[in-house]
Amino acid sequence: MDVEQNPIVMDGAVGKDEKSNTARSLSKTEAIEHSEHDLLHEENVDTVLAAKMTLINDTIDEIGFTPHHWKLFCLNGFGYAVDSLILLIQSITAGPAGMEFQPGFKTGLTIAVYVGMLVGAIFWGFSADIIGRRFAFNFSLLVSAIFTIVAGASPSWITLGLFVCLSAFGAGGNLVLDTTVFLEYLPGKQQWLLTLMAAWWGLGQLIAGILAWGYLPHYSCADASDCSRANNQGWRYIWYTAGTLVFVLSILRVTIVRLDETPKFLLTQGKDEHAVRVLQTIAKRYNRPCSLTLEHLQALGQTQNHSTTRAGLSQRLFSPREVSFHFRGLFATRRMSLSTLLVWSSWLLIGLAYPLFNVFLPTYLASRGANFGQPSAYITWRNYTLNNTSSIFGPVLAGFMCRSGWFWGRRGTMIIGAIITMVFFFCYTQVRTASENVGFTCAISFCVNVYYGTLYAYTPEVFPSAHRGTGNGAAIGFNRIMGIVSAVVAAFANTETAVPIYICAALYLLMAIIAAVFPFEPFGRRSS
Repeated sequence: MDVEQNPIVMDGAVGKDEKSNTARSLSKTEAIEHSEHDLLHEENVDTVLAAKMTLINDTIDEIGFTPHHWKLFCLNGFGYAVDSLILLIQSITAGPAGMEFQPGFKTGLTIAVYVGMLVGAIFWGFSADIIGRRFAFNFSLLVSAIFTIVAGASPSWITLGLFVCLSAFGAGGNLVLDTTVFLEYLPGKQQWLLTLMAAWWGLGQLIAGILAWGYLPHYSCADASDCSRANNQGWRYIWYTAGTLVFVLSILRVTIVRLDETPKFLLTQGKDEHAVRVLQTIAKRYNRPCSLTLEHLQALGQTQNHSTTRAGLSQRLFSPREVSFHFRGLFATRRMSLSTLLVWSSWLLIGLAYPLFNVFLPTYLASRGANFGQPSAYITWRNYTLNNTSSIFGPVLAGFMCRSGWFWGRRGTMIIGAIITMVFFFCYTQVRTASENVGFTCAISFCVNVYYGTLYAYTPEVFPSAHRGTGNGAAIGFNRIMGIVSAVVAAFANTETAVPIYICAALYLLMAIIAAVFPFEPFGRRSS
């Protein structure tokens, strides 16, 4: 987003009226009382920051939803798609690459991709609260694109694992930053779009399935005893094509919208003037009202964590005290502590359940296909593509459920998604025909993403803006840790049996119970 480097217009801004003026002239006490629509208004320790955040939320609501938000919906959605794309093509290409390289540890690529995503989530997530959201938004996809392309040229299993890990490192921060950036620009009434944005995750899975369906049946060796680079190019073509796509998406990110820092992040850093300028520029570009001025924010006082009272940037980047500060902010009150622990627990559980089924789904499909007399690679990857297509529509349904609030808001949507997923998992163990196999895997993929898409949106909504990157990064980091565990489990267990499916079903039941006791419900409330 282009931000003009002109001084703040102090007398008002674009199209203000008497009602807006009154709202913007609230005292600190009045602003706190006016913050009843903000989700964490009763949990704020820094009353000045809470008052300023209320004015920022009021201003974002005043500006309303603009074409700028649609651009962010797509550009941040790219990160969702790339995260799932890298994760899935790793699982798709591990088999053909393993036939060529004959590794001693066959699930090594799964561990590599989750290690990369773990480090990426922690690095990009924590840095988002220290140096801002803009840097990761602009460069994370480019890092991923470079190593995704290079991975296709890997001469050995270890080298492939290294480049897969580095590619995942770039992609791993997107789930942290994409939800954070989009949320911090959204008006309160449109926060349900954060759930809908998870449909991009399904699109990334679909692209992975299409690439596998297109390349692997025609460019893969059939026998490990006669498998060389010359007759096994399919998995390399997948990495080359995916890397090129990610590179194009990374260029679009920095050309369509030249993103500035989010107003809420700027506010937490004491950069009130910059925050006002960002909002006034959006309002001016789309001819929307914006009554907020720098004077209104400065009249409320100075926040406790003003950047001028802390160490310089170079020191803060590597400071344990800085990281500790943001972790403590997630446990500022009893309700916030409970919320943080329950959200992280949910990510831990789905971090185990999701890979046990989705990452190892090719193994299930291949074994089931053999049982049903459909052993061909073409049928396996066709079914895989159909399954991934179904995953797109889960977040679409979840988004409209969250918007309507008919089902107890975000929490109810997660409960319904998790319970129905559990039911379909149990039903899947009774599949006896090829048609049932395809139908139930598609149904599971759809229902899983009703829950998963809502959890993606719920997580940043219930964290305070000053510590949102840290909380979100830690949540997804826990998810990646369990992904590593799932790879170890798969290395020593038989993933062709129904046992992992029963485990997944039990895990989703536990996730539904946790969702029922979440202390915060974002429906009808604004994030801080």
